[in-house]
Amino acid sequence: MGREFNELFDEWSLSYDNTVSGNDPEYEDVFIHYDEILTKVAEHSSGTVVEFGVGTGNLTAKLLNKGLNVYGMEPSEGMRKIARKKIPFVKIMDGDFLEFPKIPEPIDTFVSTYAFHHLTDEEKAKAIKKYSTLLNKGGRIVFADTVFATLDAKDEMIRDAKRKNFNRLAEDLEREYYTTISVLQDIFNQNGFSVSFTKLNPFVWLIDAEKVDS
Repeated sequence: MGREFNELFDEWSLSYDNTVSGNDPEYEDVFIHYDEILTKVAEHSSGTVVEFGVGTGNLTAKLLNKGLNVYGMEPSEGMRKIARKKIPFVKIMDGDFLEFPKIPEPIDTFVSTYAFHHLTDEEKAKAIKKYSTLLNKGGRIVFADTVFATLDAKDEMIRDAKRKNFNRLAEDLEREYYTTISVLQDIFNQNGFSVSFTKLNPFVWLIDAEKVDS
């Protein structure tokens, strides 16, 4: 359920905002247009929102600025501490994509950035199935995450990272559960969603899914 990466994220919480600002050469391309990516996700969101992988609260702040009602889920204690300092008035709970506290009101949108790849493809399918049961027709899932057009494209990105001696990036791409557009397309379609994919930088795609089956 992604919690196997908690220790990594507890450690990363201290430098996360510096990384997403483009100050780590290995991850610079991953976070190109970072602020615009968060803005895109917020623009596609509405109503009561459940955010997975709050991190240090950067997307959360944009959702709040739009006037949305946000419930934040973050499994990393280190990340939660920083997010609560930055935005102390929002609900940030210990939760992940599959296990999270019951939301006491209807949910309109599920959102996440840079986190869905922490789930295996099987776990991704379980998560989308769960969200389908919690959304009414017209509800949305809006994720921005590293996804690949094909497995060959993923392999080439790993080879490119190794050629540049970006060993941390290469290990990340090999270790975590980055998937392909076709796999996600099937998962969403099988659970009653119409979904589109828009490339936002060399790594990240906007995944915008609307529930079309009641």
